[in-house]
Formats: sequence, C-alpha cells, structure tokens
Amino acid sequence: MDQVFKALADPTRRSLLDELFRQDGQTLSALEERFPMTRFGVMKHLHVLEAAGLVVTRRRGREKLHYLNPVPIRLIHDRWVSKYAEPWAAGLSGLKKRLEKTMEKVYEIYIRTTPERLWEAITDAETRAKYNFGVRAESEWKPGARIEMVHPRADGLLGEGTILEMDPPRRLVHTMLALWGEAVQAEGESRVTWEIEPVGGDSCRLTVIHDQLREGANEQLYGGWPMILSGLKTWLETGEPLTTPGSLMYG
Repeated sequence: MDQVFKALADPTRRSLLDELFRQDGQTLSALEERFPMTRFGVMKHLHVLEAAGLVVTRRRGREKLHYLNPVPIRLIHDRWVSKYAEPWAAGLSGLKKRLEKTMEKVYEIYIRTTPERLWEAITDAETRAKYNFGVRAESEWKPGARIEMVHPRADGLLGEGTILEMDPPRRLVHTMLALWGEAVQAEGESRVTWEIEPVGGDSCRLTVIHDQLREGANEQLYGGWPMILSGLKTWLETGEPLTTPGSLMYG
C-alpha cells in the first residue's frame, strides 16, 4: 500500500489515471499528447503507476496499451472504508445503440497462493460463491462446455457462457451473457479471460481481461470485478469472506 499512496501523491500521476478512467487502453503516444512534458517524463510516471499496480499494460500488435487497474484502490477501500459505507450498487445507465467500437477492461491482483489452489477457487462452484456475491459458476469445465451462473435466491440464471479455452492452472477463456436484468442482457455477449502466473515461490499474479464490450457498455457488466477479486484474495489468504457492501447485499 505504500507504493499505492506514493503513486497517488503526485498530481500528474493522478491526472494520468483520470485519462485512463476517461478512456482505457491508451498508448504512450496518446497519453503524451495530453500532458505538457516530455515522452520520457510521462513514461517515468507510468512506471511508478505500474510498480504500484495501478496501471497494467498489454501488447496488441506493435502497440503497448495502458489500462487503469482499480483493484489496489479497492483494497484500500475495503481495509478502511467499506465498514462504514452504504451498500454498493452499480449505477444503471440507459440503453444505447450498439456501436462497432468495443472496449476492454483489465484487472490485476497479486495473491499469496499456488496456481492450483487459485484455479480451484475460480472453477469450484462452492468456493466461487464465497467471493462472487453468492453466485455459483457451474460447468463441466472443458472447451465447448456451458457455464451457468446461479444463485439460490434467484428465480433463474443470472448469467451464462461457453468455455473457449482451458489450460489449467494457467488460463481460462469464456464468453459471458448477463441475464440478471433487461439492460445488461441487451448488451449481448462479452468475453472474460483469466490468466494465472506464478510469482516468486509463494504467490500468483492473476490478470482478468473483460473484453468485447460495447464502448459505453452498462457498468454493471464489469463494475464488480474489483470487489470480486478483492474477495478472492481475502478468501485464499485468510479463509474468511470479505464483508464488502456488495457481498453483504448479494451474498
């Protein structure tokens, strides 16, 4: 957390995060155009944000794209704020005409666990419910298999999808169709990729990429990821559920 606070202390770095919040997935050149400093100066600030986990990067062809990663901020919130916060609920946005341009959201978190245990927490329905607002992910867990998102208090499915790729315990890719409301169902299918990478001798870096989202898509589709990943980390490291406002409301 020291690195996070140090990174956020600088107004230029906060402005960089504001830019990525406004438009995620930008190149260094695009960000450089928005700041009255050299390319090297912008690069130095981005390196500090990356070291703190507030920015993650992905290659797309020859381009290196930068994404805002809200998970570290979510962890700070969960440590000191969530106990006093009112129940969280995603803001509903009006239905918009589907655009050809899509967007992707990238989230990264470090967890003290093994790849095998992390994979099990993602694919085991009972464990999944402990950090995913009480929602179980049920599947045969093989390419082409169907995934169903169920909750004991829901009348029907909350979501469904198809497994596209599986490489246990390293990579899982599946489609996602949200069914918990008309607004999110109208957004159609998106895609979720889970990537697990061992770090050091006792930890893993988990990267979740939620893409093929319509530009301006309903925030309910992806807004809960920071809370879900925080809950996953807490469960694996402590064995206790994370009592965030979202988990208290939906769990």
